[in-house]
Amino acid sequence: MAKKYKRHCAFCGQSEEEAGPLIQGLDAEICTSCIYRGYHLLEELSEKAPQDQHDLPLEGIDTLPKPQEIKEYLDGYVVGQDEAKRYLSVAVYNHYKRLLQSQTTADDGVEIEKSNILLLGPTGTGKTLLAKTIARLLKVPFTIVDATVLTQAGYVGEDIESLLTRLLQVADYDVAAAERGIVFIDEIDKIARKGDNPSITRDVSGEGVQQGLLKLLEGSIVNVPPQGGRKHPDQKMIEVNTQQILFICAGAFDGIERKIAHRLNTRIVGYNSPGAKHAQLAEEELMKYVDARDLKSYGLIPEIIGRLPIITHLSPLHRDTLRMILTEPKNALVRQYTKMFEMDHIKLTYTEDALDAIVEKTMEQKLGARGLRSIMEQVMMDAMYTLPSQKVETFTIDRAYVEARLSELITTPIYINTISPHT
Repeated sequence: MAKKYKRHCAFCGQSEEEAGPLIQGLDAEICTSCIYRGYHLLEELSEKAPQDQHDLPLEGIDTLPKPQEIKEYLDGYVVGQDEAKRYLSVAVYNHYKRLLQSQTTADDGVEIEKSNILLLGPTGTGKTLLAKTIARLLKVPFTIVDATVLTQAGYVGEDIESLLTRLLQVADYDVAAAERGIVFIDEIDKIARKGDNPSITRDVSGEGVQQGLLKLLEGSIVNVPPQGGRKHPDQKMIEVNTQQILFICAGAFDGIERKIAHRLNTRIVGYNSPGAKHAQLAEEELMKYVDARDLKSYGLIPEIIGRLPIITHLSPLHRDTLRMILTEPKNALVRQYTKMFEMDHIKLTYTEDALDAIVEKTMEQKLGARGLRSIMEQVMMDAMYTLPSQKVETFTIDRAYVEARLSELITTPIYINTISPHT
């Protein structure tokens, strides 16, 4: 008697007795478990496809968000800074309109040049958040680079080309997508020239880095190491054209107000002179008068200033603005903490006095929105530690609770080891 053939799944190898009923094909069988796994895999792939961040979702000029639409989108995430939002919206709109024009319009001899952006403002005013939000709206590759870690080639630190490597990594090494991306260079003021005179030698952390950035900002073909790190002769390079990459530079430029005030006050000849009104301006109000001359005296070389034609400033965050940041944006801090407690089935509420107390403490630190987040973490730490383990349905944060948490941090003793190393 012939041995009975045992049917088995061609994918997982399980027999019919182990896997259950098999679906017969022309040359093989498949079990229901493998069918389900294949189905879920297809679902995951179909969900990821529309969320691809590397393809510019702009088929033409009609699909590009207009400046007013960009600003309205920014308003949902960033409070205040209306002037900076207007500048950014127009600059970004013109940049990607230029990209679309080069793809769709016949060559008529008119070439629209790229306009990079320079943002000035104290820490915590929303410079990075503005750039991130715009990149999210346009669904383009976006990377943040700290200018303080950049050095000239041959020195310890990161090569200037490393910022393009990071952009390529975000774009999954899709060069075409990376060339439509946005690079945010933070702390650009930290590489300012230390003296008024040009350096005769190369300044590793300052002027030399500025000179190295010139070719990237203006637009050129740059050979980029595929995996970052230092270049070597045998390494295969990736060519990246920076002509279509939008560079947004930002920095606090601490002390530039004095440069502006000095420039404006030199025009004052008498009490009735047109420039006399600038004499009594507050430091924060002077930022609106910043121009290329002030940046040059601060330490940026003229060549790099010329490649950052759009200059705008962000104002320091005042009490009312900080209060709005707590509650109004889509990702407001109060909403974030409320959602976190909702996951533990706890309804969290804040009194108006509690929010005022948080803002008052933040104003003392003068760290802007970052300081606001720090204070919130200090206030909420004890509640986030204890409440998830307790059967609590509601919890209210009031001024007394805020002041108690903050006073604990101030009055907590700090123990310092004073034992002599010789004993």
